[in-house]
Amino acid sequence: MSQKGISLFQLNQQIKNILSETFTSGIWIVAEISELRYNQNGHCYLELVEKDESSDQIIAKAKATIWSYTFRMLKPYFETTTGQPFSSGIKVLVNVSVEFHEIYGFSINIKDIDPTYTLGDMARRRKEIISRLDEEGVLEMNKELAFPEVPKCIAIISSPTAAGLDDFTNQLENNPFAYKFHYKLFPAIMQGNNAEESIIAALDKINENEAIFDVVAIIRGGGSQSDLNCFDSYWLAFNIAQFPLPVISGIGHERDETIVDLVAHTKVKTPTAAAEFLIDCFDKCQEYQNNLREQFLEEVNEILLSSSERLVFLTNKFSPMVGQILERKSSRLSLAKQRLKTAGKNLLADQEHYQQKLNSQFQYSTKRRIENRKTRLDQTTIDLRTKIKRRLEQQKHNISLFEHSVKYLNPENVLKKGYTLSLKAGKIIKNIDQLLPQDIIETRFANGSVESQVQKINKKKENRNTKLNTNG
Repeated sequence: MSQKGISLFQLNQQIKNILSETFTSGIWIVAEISELRYNQNGHCYLELVEKDESSDQIIAKAKATIWSYTFRMLKPYFETTTGQPFSSGIKVLVNVSVEFHEIYGFSINIKDIDPTYTLGDMARRRKEIISRLDEEGVLEMNKELAFPEVPKCIAIISSPTAAGLDDFTNQLENNPFAYKFHYKLFPAIMQGNNAEESIIAALDKINENEAIFDVVAIIRGGGSQSDLNCFDSYWLAFNIAQFPLPVISGIGHERDETIVDLVAHTKVKTPTAAAEFLIDCFDKCQEYQNNLREQFLEEVNEILLSSSERLVFLTNKFSPMVGQILERKSSRLSLAKQRLKTAGKNLLADQEHYQQKLNSQFQYSTKRRIENRKTRLDQTTIDLRTKIKRRLEQQKHNISLFEHSVKYLNPENVLKKGYTLSLKAGKIIKNIDQLLPQDIIETRFANGSVESQVQKINKKKENRNTKLNTNG
C-alpha cells in the first residue's frame, strides 16, 4: 500500500502555522552579528550566530532582516547609546519576530534592540581581558620598567596623516628650552579591524632596534569611542605590557581609559600631553642638576668658610710656636753655616795640598817624558843619518854603473869600433823602408862623415817560414 503524503507547500504551511502559533509575539534573543549588509532600499540583512564560549565554535546560525523603516531608527539609537557603529563582531540583544515563508524559509525579523546589553557585554569582555592579563602576570610589566631620566630617542607609532602626530612632533621641536629630541615614526593603522595587527607589527619593528630607542609613544588624534575599540584588544595589550621599552599612550581620548592605557607605562590624554610629559622629564633632570649644582656650591662655600676659620684659628694658635721653631731653626742654621764654612776651609786646604802634589807629580812625569823623547829623538837622528849615508853610497854606486853603461853604449865608441851611422834629414835611418831612390843620406864615421845619393835599394828577402811562424 503506497503512502500518499503531503505536498511541500502543505508541509511549509504546517511549519508556518506551528511557528505562528508558538511565537505569537516578539521574543528577545542574544546573538552575535557575523555578517551585515545593506541594500539600496535601506533594508539591512544580517547573519546572526551563537558561539560556544569555551571553544568559540558556532553552534547556531540564522538569517535576520531589519526593514528599512525600522533600521532608520534602530541604527542611530544604537550607535548614539553605545558609542560604536552597528557592525559585525558585536553582541546584541534584539527583539525579533520568528517568520517562515513557504518559499524563502525560516527567518527572523528584528524589530527592536537593547543597546545597554551591548554596553554590558563590552564591559564584561573588557573586564575579562584585564583579569586575564592580571592572571598571566603581565598587567603591570611595562609599568615596572625604569623610565629613562632623559628620554631623547623616541619610537612613535601613529598614522602618518594623524593630526595628533603633528601636535606631538611640533611640541617636541618647539619646546621653550630647545631640548633636542630624536624620533622615528613607525606607521600603523590606528582604528578599525586591522589596527590591532598593524600596531603589533610596528611594535615588532621597534623591538628589532630596541637598543636605539629610549621609549615608545603610541599616539593618535582623538576620535569617537568606537574608534578606540582596537585599544581594548587583548593581544595588543599583551604585546605592550611585555614590551622591553617603556610605552607612553596618548591616544587622544580624555573620557575613557582603554586597556592599552591600563598596561602602558605612562598614560596621558593627548599626543600634546605625551610630548609635554617627555619635555617635563628633561625639565626635572635640568632642575635636579641645578639643585645639585646649588647644593654643591653651598657645600663648597661652607667647606671654604670652615677651612678659612680653622686656618685663622690655627694661625693664631701656632704663631708663637712657629716663632720659636723659626728661632731654633735659625740658630741651627747659623751653626750649620759656621760648620760648613770651617769644613769648606779644610776642604780647600786639602784640595790645595792635593793640587800641589799633583803639580809636582806632573812636573816630574813631564820631565821624564821629555828626557825619554829626547833620547829617542837622538837615536832616531843617528839612525836616519846612517840610513841616508847608506842610501847615498848605494846611489853613487848605481850612478857609476850607469856611467859605465852610457860610455859603453856611446855611438862614438861604436863608430870607433868601425861601425857607421846613416842619417836622412838629420834622423837616424833604422829601416830600409825609410829610403827612396835619389834620397840624400849622411854616413858618419869615427873620424868624419860623407853624403851620398841612393842609387838602388836592395831589400833583404824575408824568410817565408819565419814570417809564417811569426804570423801564426
